Order: sequence, then structure tokens, then C-alpha cells
Amino acid sequence: MRLLPWTGAEGKPCYVVGDGAGTVSRLADTVESVQLDMADGLLDHAADMLADRRATPAQLRFLLARMSEALTDVRRIAESRGARAR
Repeated sequence: MRLLPWTGAEGKPCYVVGDGAGTVSRLADTVESVQLDMADGLLDHAADMLADRRATPAQLRFLLARMSEALTDVRRIAESRGARAR
């Protein structure tokens, strides 16, 4: 079973059963790639904002909210990949 990089109804985890070569697994690979790219972009943006003393508290809170979402995605990806490596 593979933990998918998205949640279902009420935030519950979604899984797919298979050999990893099916349509859902390929879609999950694509979603994971996009999520990791977004997290990487947020890290770059965070570095820029932290270096800018003119960044407002509202801007920093917005960035922190997006980074929290990205970290949740990255953690789910890590859990999924760790489970598949066993």
C-alpha cells in the first residue's frame, strides 16, 4: 500500500494498492514532485523575506502558513517513501 500525497474526505489519508506502475501511482509521483518544488520555492522566498527588514508581520504570517502547509506535504511524502522502502 502507498500513502498518497493528498487526503480524502475529512482530511483522512488516502492509499493505493498496486505495484507502483498504475495511473494513480504515476499521478501521485507527479503531485509529489510539484509539492516538493513548491516547498523548495517557499524556502527561497523565506530566505529573501527574512533578509528584508521591511517585511510586515502580515507577510511573514502568510509565508509561515504556506510553509506549514508545505511541511505537512513534505512529511506525508517522507512517510510514504519510508513505508515503501521497507
